[in-house]
Amino acid sequence: MKNFKYYLYTLACAITVSSCSLDETSYTEIEKTNYMKNAKEAENVLLGVYRNMVKDGIYGFHLSMYFTIPSDIAKVQGNSTDGLRLIPSNAYTSSQTEIATTWANLYSAIYDANNFIETLQQRIGDYDEKNYKPAAIYMAEARCLRALYYFELVRWFGNVALITNTAQSHLHPSTFTQADPVDVYKFIETDLKYAIENLPYAIDDNIRTDNSFRFSKGAALGLLSKVYATWAGYPVHDTSKWEDAAKTAKILVESGKHHLLNDYEQLWKNTCNGIWDEAESLIEVSFYAPTVTGVSANDPCGRIGKWNGVQASGIRSVRNAGNWRVIPTFLRDWKDRQSDRRWGLSFADYKYGKATDTGENGVKIVINSSGNIEDAILDDAKDGLKKSYIDNVCPRKWDTEDYVSSANYLIDANLSNINWYILRYADVLLLYAEALNEWKQGPTDEAYRAINMVRRRGFGLPVETDNKNSDLSTGMSYEDFQSTVRNERAYELAFEGHRRQDLVRWGIYYESIRQTAQDLVNWYSGGDGFYVCVDYTKKNKNELLPIPQQEMDICTQFEQNLGWK
Repeated sequence: MKNFKYYLYTLACAITVSSCSLDETSYTEIEKTNYMKNAKEAENVLLGVYRNMVKDGIYGFHLSMYFTIPSDIAKVQGNSTDGLRLIPSNAYTSSQTEIATTWANLYSAIYDANNFIETLQQRIGDYDEKNYKPAAIYMAEARCLRALYYFELVRWFGNVALITNTAQSHLHPSTFTQADPVDVYKFIETDLKYAIENLPYAIDDNIRTDNSFRFSKGAALGLLSKVYATWAGYPVHDTSKWEDAAKTAKILVESGKHHLLNDYEQLWKNTCNGIWDEAESLIEVSFYAPTVTGVSANDPCGRIGKWNGVQASGIRSVRNAGNWRVIPTFLRDWKDRQSDRRWGLSFADYKYGKATDTGENGVKIVINSSGNIEDAILDDAKDGLKKSYIDNVCPRKWDTEDYVSSANYLIDANLSNINWYILRYADVLLLYAEALNEWKQGPTDEAYRAINMVRRRGFGLPVETDNKNSDLSTGMSYEDFQSTVRNERAYELAFEGHRRQDLVRWGIYYESIRQTAQDLVNWYSGGDGFYVCVDYTKKNKNELLPIPQQEMDICTQFEQNLGWK
């Protein structure tokens, strides 16, 4: 039993090189006939299902930062496809290791969720009332997790196998077939509707002793809204789901159980220090641990703030690579940037290093002493100044020196304990506005109110009070409001891992990459060498990841995604 608990904590998963990733042997199965005899034991296993989220292939690295970089607002540092730049340049093949890792990690997580659900279904009938009530919530949490993992699979890979129980996972790989994405979405929908009926809102939860970083009714409603909005777009294009998205988001919005934080910057102070605030954070991956060994296998650590933070050297004896780079023309074209506080809080036109005069480490250093980013984005700026900023501006939201307290360890040069937002209430408000406009073919009063609340907070204004300085002008057409919502999602959610998937579901990913490349060339004469992904992004190909080649070789009934054959 000691070993079983250890495996639960590490959530190790035995996968042989020659096996199909859909055929898993999970350590959550060890002695399961003698475990989950009460709600506490069930919760311990459930936390193992949650722990999948921190894996590199899921939110520890790939789905939070690595796969999401190439878009119209961000790129990877440098001007080649060497090493770490290959995936963010869209220059990989179906044999890329990281693609296979994410596929395997997601199916491993689904297997653990299936295993938990099946075992609890067998056990819960024997629980007394004291154990039954929390166990019923744990069942709903597990179904939320399974829905989330399947949502990532279907929107990244498109044509996936739908494995609904552990027995299916042990079939011969040659028997596996790819489900119609619609059937996967229906399965996700069923899980989330079940969760909505059985989970309390976080603020009303009097059953779980601690619901920090755990699914609640608000999280399930918000996630289902996002699922519907994705279902309505590319590649399924079931536009009837816009109505479902609007109606689902409406329940959450009108519940009054969640709200925007008053201060936009507080979001980053919270997530950089492991602080849970259920008001706005609906789904958040916790990488924070009060004690840290420094060994990634033992600590729930990720790469947040290291890969996508401010470039730094010599800070607290470690460094930040800061491999994300902000597209300067995105900052230039940010509407109302003079009044919008989010603009300055979203990027860093500086880095941390050693002071030339004192030799002190961790000092903020300007990129170019002759001008800042505001000077560089002017059309008549000198090319030399523009060159300084085309490949040196990092996202700021995870600035370790500004936000991470001394109590929150940075661990090492690659790993941190900074958390990751998967879904915020602001995201749902913008989805609500978008869905209403798409459903009604024009903005409604509720759509204006939802987007204006987000904008007011961004401008540092009270969210419930009309304000001409932030609020959109009424009377907008369907097309104008659509464009405005899409821009607003870029401003509010900049670099949080949403933009690439937004562009894909809108059916404009390829076009946006091409336009961004042209914008950079128009802005700076040497701009064609710093946006490498434009050379490798193809229409009707890069909207989805390829099915990993090792799966194609073993699962003989699989067909490769369009463009990857």
